[in-house]
Amino acid sequence: MVIPALVDLADGEPTWSVFAVSAGGVFCVSVLGVVSLREPMPNFTPRFGFLLTSVIWGTTSVVAAVPFWLSSLPITPAGGFFEAVSGLTTTGATVLSELDALQRSFLLWRAMTQWLGGIGIVAIGLFLFPFLRIGGMQVFRTESSDRSDKALPRLVSVTRALCFIYFLISLACAIVYAALGMSVFDAICHAMTTISTGGFSNHDRSFGFFQNSQLLWAAVFFMVLGALPFVLYVEVLVRGRIGNIWKDWQVRTFITGVVTVTIALTIWLDQTRNINVGDALTQAAFNVVSVVTTTGYASDDYAVWGPFAYGIFFILTFIGGASGSTTGGIKVYRFIIVFQALRRAFTRLVYPHAMQPLRFGDRIIEQDVYDSVIIYCIAFFLVYGLAILALSLAGQDFITALTGALTALTNVGPGLGETIGPAGNFAPLGEFELWLLSFVMILGRLEIMTVLILFTPVFWRD
Repeated sequence: MVIPALVDLADGEPTWSVFAVSAGGVFCVSVLGVVSLREPMPNFTPRFGFLLTSVIWGTTSVVAAVPFWLSSLPITPAGGFFEAVSGLTTTGATVLSELDALQRSFLLWRAMTQWLGGIGIVAIGLFLFPFLRIGGMQVFRTESSDRSDKALPRLVSVTRALCFIYFLISLACAIVYAALGMSVFDAICHAMTTISTGGFSNHDRSFGFFQNSQLLWAAVFFMVLGALPFVLYVEVLVRGRIGNIWKDWQVRTFITGVVTVTIALTIWLDQTRNINVGDALTQAAFNVVSVVTTTGYASDDYAVWGPFAYGIFFILTFIGGASGSTTGGIKVYRFIIVFQALRRAFTRLVYPHAMQPLRFGDRIIEQDVYDSVIIYCIAFFLVYGLAILALSLAGQDFITALTGALTALTNVGPGLGETIGPAGNFAPLGEFELWLLSFVMILGRLEIMTVLILFTPVFWRD
């Protein structure tokens, strides 16, 4: 919070005091917490992991909302919390408008929350969720996600490499953006929200503000980097084997799917909107990658591209990127496992006694991994359905309820329709809807089961 305060001081803005007071208050409370909790750390168990993860993300969301609450911005308590949660979960939905006239300190704070949330979700996705056996992520469990003394040095070294790579890619993105025409401030903010696949922009029109096709392609490249498993980048850094990236099943499936959908949408735009192939390819690639990586940038209002495009973007909202990336969504590896199970089911209909194990790359998928994936999918659609009903009960139209619940749960950002579509924002929603969607965003970011288990009696039994 000191950094936005210094930006305001440099700009001569009186709002520097908002961040200064926020920073001071958070510092004092944190020191009190450190002093009062000097007992040894409890043993790390799955139960402790579930509780710790949810408490950290909930507490951090409250802390991130403090500057919004103390400011003179036209924002309600629910709106301030929604904006903070949207940043930390790298969702990118916003209740703020007239961003072009907003103080630079708040624009920077929004970008910083997404950047920090991005590295946070990469870390827990690689090390914590596999240990907690969440949503099938135990298939990625290696010694780096164990909690033994032997694995600790490796865990620390991998984490350091991870942070270094995350910072390096962010810096490269900022340099490229600045070289292609962005101001230095815009380049820094957009780099943080690109690599984190968050999607907060400094402008109401998002990337449509720049009217620069080179910037769009640069964003496509860096959004894809943010959607791939960061542990592969660590392997490249340590072993220098860049070819291992393409060997990964998730990467191949993700890239192939993005290219296929982009080509199909390019043909659609060329045939139905009379856009030349070059511009159609640029717009299709940018918006497809933005939605499937759950970034949420927009270069155009794709809601007016026609029913085929409408359907594509609705489906893409579910997917997300690879496990161990900064993206949200259901994740590519779960679709791979589900389709493997579907193929096995078809085979057994013809050959009832056939032995066909499920595989993920060169690994055989254990039954507990498959069960976790299925349970996650059931929980996902159960929460999605309940969120739709709650939004509808609050008076929202069906499209707003349908896509608002989805974009919150998958951490995409903009929905569809006139209210929360690419050309709108979430400001028209009421207090209840904003509190609800904030909770749903945290649910989606923490893989649903991490939070829901806290509401079950069995979790609190001795």
